[in-house]
Amino acid sequence: MAECHPVGFQWVMAAKARGAAVIHVDPRFTRTSALADVHVPIRVGTDIAFLGGIVNYVLTHEKYFREYVLAYTNASTIICENFKDTEDLDGVFSGLDPQARAYDFSNWRYEGGDVPAAAGEQDQEYEERVDHAEAQEVDHAEAQEAARPEVHGSGGAEALAEGARLQTDETLQHPRCVFQILKRHFARYTPETVEEICGIPRDTFLRVCELITENSGRDRTTSFAYAVGWTQHTVGAQYIRTASILQALLGNIGRPGGGILALRGHASIQGSTDIPTLYNLLPGYIPMPHAHQNEDLDAFVEAEGARKGYWGNMRAYVVSLLKAWWGDAATADNDFCFDYLPRLTGDHGTYQTAQAQVEGTCKGYFLLGENPAVGSANARLQRFGMANLDWLVVRDFSLIESATWWKDGPEIETGELRTEDIRTEVFFLPAAAHTEKSGSFTNTQRLLQWHRQAVEPRGDTRSDLWFAYYLGRLIRDKLSDPAHRARMGLDADGRGIERDRPVLDLTWDYPTEGGYDDPDAEAVLAEINGFDAHGHPLSGYTQLKDDGSTSCGCWIYCGVYADGVNQADRRKPYTEQDWVAAEWAWAWPLNRRILYNRASADPEGRPWSERKAYLEWDPERRKWVGPDVPDFDEHMPPDYEPHPDATGPEGLSGKDPFVMQSDGKAWLYAPVGLVDGPLPTHYEPQESPFTNPLYGQQRNPVRNMPKPGGDFFHPSDGEPGAEVFPYLATTYRLTEHHTAGGMSRWLPYLSELQPEFFCEVSPELARERGLEHLGWATIVSARSAIEARVLVTERMTPLDVQGRRVHQIGLPYHWGPNGYSTGDAANELLHIALDPNVHIQESKVLTCDIRPGRRPRGPALRELVNEYRRRAGITEETGRQM
Repeated sequence: MAECHPVGFQWVMAAKARGAAVIHVDPRFTRTSALADVHVPIRVGTDIAFLGGIVNYVLTHEKYFREYVLAYTNASTIICENFKDTEDLDGVFSGLDPQARAYDFSNWRYEGGDVPAAAGEQDQEYEERVDHAEAQEVDHAEAQEAARPEVHGSGGAEALAEGARLQTDETLQHPRCVFQILKRHFARYTPETVEEICGIPRDTFLRVCELITENSGRDRTTSFAYAVGWTQHTVGAQYIRTASILQALLGNIGRPGGGILALRGHASIQGSTDIPTLYNLLPGYIPMPHAHQNEDLDAFVEAEGARKGYWGNMRAYVVSLLKAWWGDAATADNDFCFDYLPRLTGDHGTYQTAQAQVEGTCKGYFLLGENPAVGSANARLQRFGMANLDWLVVRDFSLIESATWWKDGPEIETGELRTEDIRTEVFFLPAAAHTEKSGSFTNTQRLLQWHRQAVEPRGDTRSDLWFAYYLGRLIRDKLSDPAHRARMGLDADGRGIERDRPVLDLTWDYPTEGGYDDPDAEAVLAEINGFDAHGHPLSGYTQLKDDGSTSCGCWIYCGVYADGVNQADRRKPYTEQDWVAAEWAWAWPLNRRILYNRASADPEGRPWSERKAYLEWDPERRKWVGPDVPDFDEHMPPDYEPHPDATGPEGLSGKDPFVMQSDGKAWLYAPVGLVDGPLPTHYEPQESPFTNPLYGQQRNPVRNMPKPGGDFFHPSDGEPGAEVFPYLATTYRLTEHHTAGGMSRWLPYLSELQPEFFCEVSPELARERGLEHLGWATIVSARSAIEARVLVTERMTPLDVQGRRVHQIGLPYHWGPNGYSTGDAANELLHIALDPNVHIQESKVLTCDIRPGRRPRGPALRELVNEYRRRAGITEETGRQM
């Protein structure tokens, strides 16, 4: 966090100055480690074993916050008798189809529950969930294909059938209650097992357990902060799940000083998922519809929504979004233009898109602030994909590698591609920096902060907002021009201009300002906030209606323009307000600073302790009081019990803090929402020098992998050829550079601070492989080989794992051939094995070899890689077994 999020890290240091203990878990000793009380070196790819060991410690030593767990989690809930755990099935859960490499989620449901599906995947049970006449006409094979893990709305399907009652055991003794399942599941994650798998000494691990548990409970809270070191794995989503289980057991969710913070890589990564650049979501984490036949708005909401909790109001969120996008064209008679939305037919993620480019089915590509030629895993595949396009548009600050690969990329040097043979027409359009435009950043704590334009862009440079707005206008003008339509044959299919109504009917008029007539960013923010039927700005998502009388571009942002005031632009000094600082910018939703803050008080509405007081029920005023906005109706008393037929937020009781879940509980066990299991399980990474000591199942059985031919994978421990790639490597960031380097490598000062690509190795590994400090090393995988300067440092600690010594190599991933500071790209080495929930690549762990000296040039580079493949016996099928 000190290295990659230094501004936020100041608050960690402020906490430490007040006595907080700081624990840093990282394979490298970094700037954060130097300031931490405890540094815990760990083998990359083993965090579930580490966190699972802490969970086991908490359960075994009864360190959990029992009152919190009983009241606010699903610990007492009984699971259906069909469920079988990894403990029963040697590393897999019940319902696994080995041929399809997918689970039947019905095996994981609550006792008496509905047939659940993963979040946004309710389409697997479309006919069962939708009481709709047309649903019987759904092509079930098509629905099954579309229902792969491509849609991920929050909240998931119903955990219970309508009218069913939750079956619980408040004593926590029933063998099928979540608490007992949890104890059995994590029982094998002992301190000795953690040491064997992770390489963390037993004493170090136990000290971490003691520090965390001593600082959790009624009077104290502990927080976790993670970044892509947790997410970029084939089990990345389950890493965060393990942390959430631990935090729920300790009572650290919904309370000040607790929680789990997802550290975002730059200023508005959070905003880019809220109003998504993700193909499988609509704004506010609403699932993108699947390509079902005869699916209307009601069927979509029935299939994707929930009956209780705030997802019970999904129809209001969807209808208001459709009104924001299509305005007067969206009416009740045409389902508010629901048919205008795109439909998912499968995985349309970045790696699938690259494969589609190679296959020739993806013809054009926009790159806005992205540099896949060096910034994506298996960058070689990305370049081959772009070489097969008809056109490519790159918008960036400088001529990044994704704009120039066609003339100076690695494949030009090796002779695999020739510039004169590449048909791709590349357009480079200079982009404005954040100082040259107005807008909002949404950061780690969901805080929208407004920034104002400092200077006008120079030359042809334009903002993203300008580009999208005027591109949209040009497209609309052409689509509405009969002469253009005739010239391009747009009406040859007989559907005429009606086919293009989704584009032509968009609300696409904004006031402009400045020398380049930029769309007014505040007008866009106001549209995102939403309006009522009279055109007045809304003040919160509770005002949204499902009848078309409200519009809102993103329901969780509703209120950011309340009273016609840009709430994100507030800057009231901390000296003039309380410690929660509610008048500094605006946090979604409703300017709420701590999510699920009902959990900050006990079931009767009293603070768990005075030290950790936050919200409490005031019986005289009949409302919740405190420094934050309650994460529920502020007038809902603690003893409120819903009517059996109640839906939406009113369907939860006054003792249910987790308002986005249909049962209002924190899920220690997830009956829905994840495609690879209701509980986290340690699997070895795709490439590992070790065998999984816990189960016969080596890897995540439902991990996503490209088609054969799209990538090559190494054999793992116990497979022939594994010894050819004996070392582990991991990628990371440096403070001095930014992401793939498109911004920082072009700045002389930053390039001088970190002038060359390097690899970090331990003195022991340097001796073993003959590497010289500041000399050259070549790192080789089955994908490519790269060269780096050698940094011999004790910050890379060799670990003892399963009775063997393992070395890890650190690779910063900011480099490429363009700019002031140039070098090979670490991502050339990476494979494409993906987390099945979110399709993120496993770039934090791979096996490799390292040798002294510079890599070969020209065709000899591919000859070296091919030689390694032959020595390891690698084929297109290596590593693909379940």
